[in-house]
Amino acid sequence: MKKLKDGFMGERSIVLPPMVVEMEENDPLVSNLYLTDIGYYPHATYHYCNRQQSIDQYVLIYCVEGSGWYRLDEKEYKVHRNQFFILPAGKPHTYGADEGNEWTIYWIHFRGNLADIYAQGAYKPQEINISMTSRISERNNIFEEIFHTLEQGLDVESLRYSSSLLHHYLASMRYLKQYRQAVKKEKTDNVVDAAIHYMTENIENHITIQDVVKYIGYSASRFATLFKQQTGNTPLNYFNQLKIQRSCKLLKETDMKINQISHKIGIDDSLYFSRLFSKTMGMSPKEYRENV
Repeated sequence: MKKLKDGFMGERSIVLPPMVVEMEENDPLVSNLYLTDIGYYPHATYHYCNRQQSIDQYVLIYCVEGSGWYRLDEKEYKVHRNQFFILPAGKPHTYGADEGNEWTIYWIHFRGNLADIYAQGAYKPQEINISMTSRISERNNIFEEIFHTLEQGLDVESLRYSSSLLHHYLASMRYLKQYRQAVKKEKTDNVVDAAIHYMTENIENHITIQDVVKYIGYSASRFATLFKQQTGNTPLNYFNQLKIQRSCKLLKETDMKINQISHKIGIDDSLYFSRLFSKTMGMSPKEYRENV
């Protein structure tokens, strides 16, 4: 395997030791589906991996921002925001981020007796577009729960729980229609509600107000007026408040570093994030973590 560029600002990853992977292989519950590696790479500049020798794991890459590409069976595929693909076990492959529009990705290496079921049909890019029934932020929370569980320990109970969560995470992609229909959403024609939903689903990404108005089909001026009337706030300020609310949750419930949290809410500059947080909350992220 050849891998260029190791380490990205704000990245997080866990590689399970061989002894732990062996525990998974031999556990009657976990052996059906388990992961060996898991990570999150924000704006992965120069990210490139060429596996000329195949590996015995499936590789899921879920692009939430930016773009990239991969080669499999002598074919090349482009990958854009809100798309994922699963590289099959046992086949050489190559993938990487596009220069100038580097992807932000969630990735998991997994295997097990049932792994192929979740990978079926996903060797080509699969769409997970935002709609009023989409549950992208909830899916990302499942990923974080898997990650946090493994951070806390690699005992049998933790491995079994992470395996159970992995079933849910992969099922949310493999059975996208059922995942979206499983939670009843009230139908609404309210454009402000639709805009807030769009913001929530993109809370980890870099979006502009133009992206929001394009989604709802309104002019920027008309939308700004309606949003102010219904929320008492501007769209940009409201979106920033959503990001700060999410960062408060991460500061309280995880051990993520400040710069990792900054990237996780779509702010590349951790100093700007700290200033925005302090302005909104009246204290720095560090002070907030120490006092909650």
